Amino acid sequence: MELLRRLCQLHAPSGNEVQMKEFLLRYVQDHQHSWKVQPQIIYGEGFQDCLLLVFGKPRTVIFAHMDSIGFMVRYGKQLVKIGGPQTETGYTLVGEDSQGKIECTLREDEEDGSLTYDFHREIDRGTELVFQCDFRETEETIQSCYLDNRLGVWSALQVAQTLENGVVAFGGWEEVGGGSVRYLAKYIHEQYGITQALVSDITWVTEGVRAGEGVAISLRDSLIPRRSFVRKIIRLAQEANIPHQIEVENAGGSDGKELQHSDIPWDWCFIGAPEDHVHSPNELVHKKDIEAMVDIYKLLMHKL
Repeated sequence: MELLRRLCQLHAPSGNEVQMKEFLLRYVQDHQHSWKVQPQIIYGEGFQDCLLLVFGKPRTVIFAHMDSIGFMVRYGKQLVKIGGPQTETGYTLVGEDSQGKIECTLREDEEDGSLTYDFHREIDRGTELVFQCDFRETEETIQSCYLDNRLGVWSALQVAQTLENGVVAFGGWEEVGGGSVRYLAKYIHEQYGITQALVSDITWVTEGVRAGEGVAISLRDSLIPRRSFVRKIIRLAQEANIPHQIEVENAGGSDGKELQHSDIPWDWCFIGAPEDHVHSPNELVHKKDIEAMVDIYKLLMHKL
């Protein structure tokens, strides 16, 4: 879990994924020699702060977003949200501006819900602040900020170790509505003819999706993927006896929405471990669900 701990500590709120991209690039370059297939690594001009790993003759792509929710300093001591973080007076926020490193306290007004910070000086406007990482591991669980979606990234890296044919795409901006997956998907389709995608992200523990009972395969959130594609995924999971749960929600979204809204006939499915205490400093995921998540992605990238 040391790799996951390091990923959770990285500063990469939506729109500023560069630290995460650079970390992943170094990690792949340092470790790919021990992988079954050494991927083509695509990044740089035309890809902003995104990163693609292309293995063999790919048929399917895994999308995993690198960004997290957080806060941005407005004027004075005002804060505005990046994405949809949980807010509670007393949360510790960290960042850095032109005057140095920052460790401050979040304040939420009880009457109007406005957000401010408590710090000994004024922080530069535009500075991003994120939850301080307190990574906790037990025999059964992992708890930390930003398991959404550092765990999705971590899972994709585990799959990459034995992947023979496929693409792993690390994108950005998902927590604020997307923005990179559409051009990544266009490039991947034009270069490799791929129209199958899996979204490696983290979902919610709900009354129907419980911690410790397997990875969630989503039939819908705010969007509905093509049923025949999802049925194939469920059948493969059943045949392999991989613990899984069927998710049906009427809200939420992921990188899948950019695929469904594109002019390319993408088949896609959101598959991820469920977490409790979503978008807080205390996101909690069961290790059994993490194991099932890695297992199903390895299976699907081989079988689809």
